[in-house]
This record gives sequence, structure tokens and C-alpha cells, in this order.
Amino acid sequence: MDRPGLADFLRRRREALAPSDVGLPPGARRRTSGLRREEVASLSGMSSDYYARMEQQRGPQPSEQMLAAIARGLRLTLDERDHLFRLAGHTAPRRSRRTEHVSPALLRVLDRLDDSPAMVLSDLGDTLAENRLAVALLGDHSAFTGLDRSAFYRWFTDPAERARYPERDHARQSSIQAAGLRAAISVGGGESRATEIVTRLRAESPEFREVWERHEVRTRFDDHKTLIHPELGEIEVDCQALFTENQAQTLLVLTASPGTEGYEKLQLLSVLGTQQFSA
Repeated sequence: MDRPGLADFLRRRREALAPSDVGLPPGARRRTSGLRREEVASLSGMSSDYYARMEQQRGPQPSEQMLAAIARGLRLTLDERDHLFRLAGHTAPRRSRRTEHVSPALLRVLDRLDDSPAMVLSDLGDTLAENRLAVALLGDHSAFTGLDRSAFYRWFTDPAERARYPERDHARQSSIQAAGLRAAISVGGGESRATEIVTRLRAESPEFREVWERHEVRTRFDDHKTLIHPELGEIEVDCQALFTENQAQTLLVLTASPGTEGYEKLQLLSVLGTQQFSA
């Protein structure tokens, strides 16, 4: 572990970022350029003290999971992420089409979306990043682990996932989910996790087996859908999707036309966020 090199790299990458680069307001006058340590810590999901120790060449060797979070918080490129891992004494993650490292380009757009629910998804349906309105509308997906991280898997195994959609749309959504999973495997190959999702679903869900046998393939998201919020009820939204060049990650943005009931409900969500709604 190269403590001086790690500390210097973290400090210089932090100082190279402006608050607007990560969706933060400028705030009060800053004595130095770049982000504050506590801001990077918050973006990376760790304590300010833990992050400060690394910049001060103190503390334990960070884990690979912690380094991945820091790379995301500092909006590092893949080359910069790999350098970070090596400075911390770890082998850089193997590069593949599917990666937990969110595209910096998609993150830059996500950081600027503070009035619409938006999230970055992998081609296997994992939520890699989401803004506060996406959490308010769809719930916090960061707590999912294992196969449950995949929306494809949850759709056929978790009733809570289906509760987000009107029952009248369930059959259509089942078709879309299975077709999206097949498209991901077709484009990205049947690596172990993708294969495990299909194997487990075929064993656990008769509905999935029936839909899977249709051999439908689809990469597009719905242009229009109805979602159910536990307090606000049905919300009609339009979906815009921005793909990375290799289509391994997608930025999905949900909007509603001004003047519609869906628009008014999203406006209410933007004000109240994840607070409890009164009856």
C-alpha cells in the first residue's frame, strides 16, 4: 500500500472537482478549490473521519468495496479507478463489459437531475446509482444483495417489486422483463451471474418459464408506464433512456408532461422526498 501516493491522489482528484460536477450547490465561499473532504465522504457513503485518515496517510488499508465507493464518489475514470486500487495495495478489478463502476458520463448527467427521478442501471437490472427522487418514488435499491440486486430477478420472485405496478400491467411487464434479460445475455454473453439468474428463475418461477420460452428479445424501456406510490397512488410517467456506447449501462429518467396529474405528483415528491406522507 502506497500511503503517500494514495493520499496525494485522493487530495488532487478531490481538488479537481467542483460542487457542480457532482450535483452539489456552490454553498458559502470556499477557501480552497474543489470539494471538501466531508462532501467526498458523503458521496462515497463513508464517515468523514475514515476518508480524512486516508488523505492523512493514516488508518487501515481500505477494502475493495470501499475503494469502489470512493472511485464512484470522485467520478473516476476506469484508468483512475485502477490506479486507485493499485495505490491501496489491491489488484485492479478485471475489466469487462459488465462492471460495477458507473460510467462517469452518466453520473455527470445524473448529478444534474434534481427535479426528475433518475437512476443508472446495469444491463442485468442492477441499480448502480439513483437520485433522491428515484428513492422517493421507487424505494432505496442499495440494500439489495446477491441476485436480488437484479430487477429482472426480483420481478418474478418478490411481490414488493410487482406492487410498484398496477395489476393490469403485470403480464406485459413479465414479458418485458424476460425479454430484457434475454437481450442482456445475447449482447453481453452468458457470464456466471447472468446464467445463475436464468437458472434460478427457471427453477423458482413457473411464470418465468412460460414467458422465457417465447424467446422474446427487447432492449428498449417502456416509453410510458404507470407506477404506484404507496402514498400518492398511481403516477403516469414517460421514460427516457440514455445508454453507454456498449449498452452495458443505462441512465433512466422518469418525467411527466406539465399540467398532468403525474406531473403534480412528481412535484409533490420533489418537495417531500422520502418523508412520510400524511393521510
